[in-house]
Amino acid sequence: MEADRWPDGACCPHCGSLDVHKMGGKTQAGMFLCKDCRDKFTVRTGTVFERSHIPLHKWLLATHLIAASKKGMSALQLSRILGITYKSAWFMTHRIREAMTPTKIDPIGGQNKGVETDETLIGGKAKNRAFAKKEPKKHTVLTMVDRDGDSHSFHIANVQADILRAAMNRAIDRKSHLMTDELASYSPLGEEYANHSTVNHSADEYVRLGGYIHINTAECRFSLMKRAVFGTHQSVSEATALPAEWDSNGTSGK
Repeated sequence: MEADRWPDGACCPHCGSLDVHKMGGKTQAGMFLCKDCRDKFTVRTGTVFERSHIPLHKWLLATHLIAASKKGMSALQLSRILGITYKSAWFMTHRIREAMTPTKIDPIGGQNKGVETDETLIGGKAKNRAFAKKEPKKHTVLTMVDRDGDSHSFHIANVQADILRAAMNRAIDRKSHLMTDELASYSPLGEEYANHSTVNHSADEYVRLGGYIHINTAECRFSLMKRAVFGTHQSVSEATALPAEWDSNGTSGK
């Protein structure tokens, strides 16, 4: 990790100085001392692994498990695999997920590229509740998928056209070929893109034009998302706070 982070030699992350000395001994193995600012640092400094007593190899394994698990990795499962407490595993998963959160949303799609957009409801069923048979609150999730690239998913307030537009304008290039289902809210939005094609699920239509027009890729995202909730985490709660830039639009980038 030191060779990867500092291929030309270690430099101080505090002041940028190259005049550093690698320390030794049992208590200071892997630690560097900056001769200019006189501060100590390690390869962890400035990363999500900083200020943690958990061994670095367990951090790296946890990062791999979370990144490689298509249906998610719960803190309880991680604690069993790594042999650490649930509290430590919970702390690690939150740090790693925060590090994986993009700093900005890069629009997907583009000229001659298809982008699928669909929405779904996530929440339990009344028949599965032991006592209160009231239908649990459902949460709407919108996903946008570039077949040749990335995807974006947002927790939105509802499927009204203005709410959908706020999320789609941030995440989809206007030159894209938009593909949706027959939801009426998409009709005015489709005019803002280069092309707009739909499939009519209510009429059992799922593919058109020889297999090009469909939103099956977006539905695959929902399948994995729901498997993560039902199979891995069992239950999730609604976020208590939304990023400031999304509040006015009723959408969340998480």
